[in-house]
Amino acid sequence: MSKKSDTNIIAFVMGARQRTIDQVRAAMKEQNKQVRIMYICDSRTRLLDGLPEPDILISCDFSQPRKIAEAILPYEDELLAITCRFEQSIARFQAVIPHVPYLRTPTTESLGWATDKYEMRKRFQLHAKAHNPRFTWVKKNTKAERIRVISKIQFPMVIKPTNLAASMFVSICYHEEDLERSLRTIFRKIKAAYKKDARMEEPKVLAEEYIEGDLYSIDSYVNSRGEVYHCPLVRQSTARDIGHDDFYNYMQITPTNLKKSTVAKAEAVAEAAIHSLGLRSMTAHTELMKIDDEWKIVEVGPRPGGMRDQLYGLSCDINHAMNDIAIRIPRQPIVPKKCKGFAAYLKFFADKEGEIVETRGIKKLEELKSFHSIVINQKVGDRAVFSRNGGRAVFTTVLYNKDRSALLADIRRIEQMVDIVIESVADKKRASKQSAKKATTAQKSTKKVTKPVSKQSTKKRS
Repeated sequence: MSKKSDTNIIAFVMGARQRTIDQVRAAMKEQNKQVRIMYICDSRTRLLDGLPEPDILISCDFSQPRKIAEAILPYEDELLAITCRFEQSIARFQAVIPHVPYLRTPTTESLGWATDKYEMRKRFQLHAKAHNPRFTWVKKNTKAERIRVISKIQFPMVIKPTNLAASMFVSICYHEEDLERSLRTIFRKIKAAYKKDARMEEPKVLAEEYIEGDLYSIDSYVNSRGEVYHCPLVRQSTARDIGHDDFYNYMQITPTNLKKSTVAKAEAVAEAAIHSLGLRSMTAHTELMKIDDEWKIVEVGPRPGGMRDQLYGLSCDINHAMNDIAIRIPRQPIVPKKCKGFAAYLKFFADKEGEIVETRGIKKLEELKSFHSIVINQKVGDRAVFSRNGGRAVFTTVLYNKDRSALLADIRRIEQMVDIVIESVADKKRASKQSAKKATTAQKSTKKVTKPVSKQSTKKRS
């Protein structure tokens, strides 16, 4: 195959967000290079809502490799790079890779290890055992299987799907009743969740040792030779940190105030995790748990972390979307040594499940000095569901401030001013009973006793 000089197509498997495309176009324009954006899509499923129109859209049945090859063939000499931005679409990226052999991509095997948390743990056990917690695959919710899992992992333990993102169906179990209840929920709902996300993988459930510590994450660019360039660490706070009985990432803030030596240790463990999975020519998102001065690997995602383009862009002037493309061209990614400020991303869930009847304080967020943007996912009348049961955040917001203490102060103000009022099923039943009781009382009080009219009074009136 002879390469043309006008290789200017950047392909996204199953699409990309508007801000990703804008960042890539702007960066390439600075280099006097116009690019065309291509989506390579599976015709068996629809694109995510709200994605911008590409310059080129090709769609085919991903279950038939020949169809993928035929769709890409007219453009193969003009492709500059290919990437995938969405967790649920990585399996489709795997299906495309054999048909773009002259582009720099991760291997299909490495993507398989990185998207199945059970296979991922097995790789860590081989190459980074010291940083890997105990784990096992849970095949069904039976007494015998629970006893086996308990004997291998011990309590407390974490139950999670092997392929879903955003902490969906993740729960902590402290005793067998917890375990039975969590497994009952996840096995009942997991197939529907995979179908909703158009996942190609087979649903599986993982149990692993629960580790108490501070949660961090880091995005890293990996070139075709395995050289790694790290972005700043991100401090993550979970729902449990703010007293919610759930496991989603409540707040993410970057950069951190950790010592350089501590950051270096975290980067070394992240690099070991990346190399354990054989990842290359891509951006990897690694989650780590800090326990005293040691680090454990939570997981690695074979794509940029959620909202990292905004967090890194605001705080450190990193063009995360362009760096993800640059590492595949290949070019060295640009990561400034110093950051100019601090950025945070917050997810707000309701305190309980049920119908949203009122939201207070959300509009006032825009008055804060640190406010940058907000996305409202649910409104009054919608049903609020916990993340562990497959729900999404009611709203999310991005904040930025040059001063870390000012940013933290505004986060505290949001926590105090926002109130998501929920009417649960129990609330409705209670209200219905109280209403019926009041109606009965009112009916009794309005009843009048009719006295018979005497004959004497009748005569007098006549």
